[in-house]
Amino acid sequence: MTIVYLQALLAMAVALSVLMALAWVVQQRSGNSGWVDTIWTFSLGLVGAAAALWPIADHQPNARQWLVTALVVAWSLRLGLHIAVRSAGIADDPRYAAFAQEWGAASRRKMFVFLQNQALGSIPLVFAIFVASRFPSEVLRWQDYLGALILFAGIAGEALADRQLKTFRADPANKGRVCDIGLWRWSRHPNYFFEWFGWLAYPVIALSSGYPWSLATLLAPLFMYWILRHVTGVPPLEDQMLKSRGDRYRDYQARTSVFFPLPPRNRGAAA
Repeated sequence: MTIVYLQALLAMAVALSVLMALAWVVQQRSGNSGWVDTIWTFSLGLVGAAAALWPIADHQPNARQWLVTALVVAWSLRLGLHIAVRSAGIADDPRYAAFAQEWGAASRRKMFVFLQNQALGSIPLVFAIFVASRFPSEVLRWQDYLGALILFAGIAGEALADRQLKTFRADPANKGRVCDIGLWRWSRHPNYFFEWFGWLAYPVIALSSGYPWSLATLLAPLFMYWILRHVTGVPPLEDQMLKSRGDRYRDYQARTSVFFPLPPRNRGAAA
């Protein structure tokens, strides 16, 4: 069994590396780094679906494998299409543009390395999908249904946050203001929170004292929290918002939880 898991891990790593190299080519030729996240999302969905359907002892995929495949495909399509629509409407993603400006003449090489690191960092995510799909029981359990509920709750919450932000920005009266409606009253980054929340589905499906490999699924939510909260999610977006919104955003920071949805503190100045 260990050999099968290691073979799958190697195949996932190679596939993600190749797909993110493709993302680099698209980014370099289009000049729009927004397509990087689009390709990453669809790549993770594609590799994750293949991992979930990886044959078990040459048998046809069982019900759990199909369930996990449906979960990762649903996540990938919802998020990937959302990012694709957003990317088509912008000249460049300001987060990646800031990186390119910081890197200067070395930006092409450093962007390639950055995207390969992104591929490397995605391995725990697809491996969690692989491990969850191979839980040693062909009969679906209540944990499988709970995991599905968690993932679809994450998708729904993220979609709602995205729609609320889009609606807020579409109103000319809100130009220059900070979105402080709906889920955005409770968290400065509710879309990121629900993205992280959805990745709890795979540990819920897999964790069992009789399945040692199941511990590997914990790496998915741990990695996703770290990357969103401390690397490419919250920090660059907070810097961007402080530059564009100034004191209005500082006031918003003072009263609103950064990640986990919590009741807002005293409002202070208007946002």
